[in-house]
Amino acid sequence: MNNHSKLKDKVEYQIKRIKKAERERPNLISQTIYIGTLGLVMVLPVIAGVYLGRWIDSLLEGYSVRWTLSLLITGVIIGFFNVYYLIKE
Repeated sequence: MNNHSKLKDKVEYQIKRIKKAERERPNLISQTIYIGTLGLVMVLPVIAGVYLGRWIDSLLEGYSVRWTLSLLITGVIIGFFNVYYLIKE
């Protein structure tokens, strides 16, 4: 009788897990929003770095893209860290 009740408890537990997984299964809209958020947290630092770099370069004498390239690379690195930390959660 003891084995029977253990088996019954395990089966009930598995049924609860399956029902919970079906309720919490991500749908197309939530996955699309998640991918869009990942894109934004990657692209926004890159765009901000490029605009800031262009503005700083426009203030300097002569033609220079030093700040633009530096801040572009910095934006890409920050974007990758943002995506990593968002996926990690």
